[in-house]
Amino acid sequence: MRYIRYNTPTRRSLPAAAFGRGVCNGLESEIDRLFNAAASGSQSPHSGSRFPVDVYQDKNNLYVRAELPGFGRDDINVEVVDGNLTLEATRKSDSEKAPLAAKFNRSVTLPDDVKTDGVTAAYVDGVLPVTLPKLEEVKPRKVSVAVG
Repeated sequence: MRYIRYNTPTRRSLPAAAFGRGVCNGLESEIDRLFNAAASGSQSPHSGSRFPVDVYQDKNNLYVRAELPGFGRDDINVEVVDGNLTLEATRKSDSEKAPLAAKFNRSVTLPDDVKTDGVTAAYVDGVLPVTLPKLEEVKPRKVSVAVG
């Protein structure tokens, strides 16, 4: 009887083609996907008609910060309806054939502790900060305790 020594194949002993992937195949496929999307004019579902929005708060206010570069002040609409803050930006085309080039919108559900009648918004250098004040009874208050 003759013993044959068997070695389990490893990545080092086999060429990369044996595994169906090259060293940079994941990167190459991602770059190909991005270039194909750009060439076809389609957009990814994450960047379609949406724009980046940051939501944060302190003890007095809730803040929504949206990045809208390239828009004019007249192209931006801010509405608070039924506990939702809706930000909408419309970019008009210069050509007569396409009167509406792009429409972007984003909606943020507001918590119950926000006072909707004191909302302020300003548009400076492509950034739209929206400040929503909180209700007075929700703000934390320090109460002194009397020892009797």
